[in-house]
Amino acid sequence: MSTYGTTSGAERAIIENMLDRNREALIETARGLSEADARRRLVASLTTPISLIKHAAAAERIWFQRFWAGLDESECDGYSRRDEGTFAVADDESLADVIAEFERASQRSREIASRFDLDDTKDNPREGSVSMRWTLLAFIQEFARHAGHGDILREQIDKAALRQPPS
Repeated sequence: MSTYGTTSGAERAIIENMLDRNREALIETARGLSEADARRRLVASLTTPISLIKHAAAAERIWFQRFWAGLDESECDGYSRRDEGTFAVADDESLADVIAEFERASQRSREIASRFDLDDTKDNPREGSVSMRWTLLAFIQEFARHAGHGDILREQIDKAALRQPPS
């Protein structure tokens, strides 16, 4: 049995499976962390385990809800502006809340993407003409990169926890 999910068959099924695997890989970098560790800043940027997932949810909304579905910002189910606000996590949001938000945004993205063929295109002011195929592949790249960031943060957090003397 393959550890890579769908490895043959229709192109779309392979692409969508790889994207879902990268979504899950990103979530796994934070799953099980304490609320404090999920918010721990170990780099100069706003990047924390929880903020990576929050950013991913916003990216889903920006590209699928706003760009592909043509929804206004007010019609989206959360933050959907292209700025550093995508990394902002409110004090009252738990890690479980942010993971659930990302999962909801991902499900909505799947539904929106299913309305388009891989070769369908739309004009984007930053990237030019983009296809649904390109969008799905760009998200595979984006979430793989962020899962790598999350892996490094998790390694730092877990290593620090191992060095702490028992209380």
